[in-house]
Amino acid sequence: MIRLATGLAAALSAGVLAAAPAMAEYPDRPIQFIVPWGAGGGTDAVARILASVMQEDLGQPVNVVNRTGGSGVVGHSAIATADPDGYTIGLGTVEVTMMHWQGLTDLTYKDYDVIALVNQDAAGVMVPTDSDYTTIEELNAAISAAEPGALSASGTGQGGIWHVAMAGWTMALGKGADHVKWVPSEGSASAITEMVAGSLDFVTASLPEGSSMIDAGRIKPLASMGDERNPAYPDVPTLKESGVDWTLSSWRGVMAPKGLPDDVRARLTEAVETAFNSDEYQDFMKERGLGATWLGSDDAVAFIAQSDEDFGKILEAAGLAK
Repeated sequence: MIRLATGLAAALSAGVLAAAPAMAEYPDRPIQFIVPWGAGGGTDAVARILASVMQEDLGQPVNVVNRTGGSGVVGHSAIATADPDGYTIGLGTVEVTMMHWQGLTDLTYKDYDVIALVNQDAAGVMVPTDSDYTTIEELNAAISAAEPGALSASGTGQGGIWHVAMAGWTMALGKGADHVKWVPSEGSASAITEMVAGSLDFVTASLPEGSSMIDAGRIKPLASMGDERNPAYPDVPTLKESGVDWTLSSWRGVMAPKGLPDDVRARLTEAVETAFNSDEYQDFMKERGLGATWLGSDDAVAFIAQSDEDFGKILEAAGLAK
């Protein structure tokens, strides 16, 4: 009797186990890849090439979704507040270390699981080809001689990285951070369009973000704010070469909502690193002059923490902190 009961229990147990659904292996459905800035800009371009390669590895679509607005707050909030299940990720930008200093949001880099840093680019200065300014020295002189607000520029939202690039530059020229009127935009692509239409005097953004319009002869790059010239634009001098001691770079990294399961995080990390090291990604970045920079999670968090501290000081000095 005991043997019969034991055998029956074992059979029932086996039946229950057989009926239990197996846990699906991640990912088993499409992934949303949020971009906090507009289509056509540098962040959008980096996200789309990453997504294209990642979906081949993951076996599921990785769909890029532009969530713009609030000087980057809308998109970064959408990443941070999503379910931490691996089906919503995003390409976070340097603004996540700036927005909270400006009182735009309570979000900080600590609200994300940082997968990796994948890109870093210096700011640049671009003008329309029919501009009165043909060299960075001429534009430096014009800014110095102009009345406050007489010149206008754009490149991103209010208080965004390219706004800070411009503010630091004017301060290095001995003027106020608001000496040039800043016109907020949803990203470099829309700012460049406005500039070509005649609404702006110049744009500060990375030179690769203007590559298509540069190649088309619609705009002219005057300077880079890097320590060295961009290899893709060897004829474009640095701002330092014109005697102005100011450098600034932006970074981008793959982020997810805080609290990813360990196995999901490991799979995402593997997919992002595979995509970063792929010929498709490396060739894309090189052809467009974008900086392919890799920092794994721990190194990326340390780098971002330092960036956060540094930008707190910069924004306060520029009068952009609250």
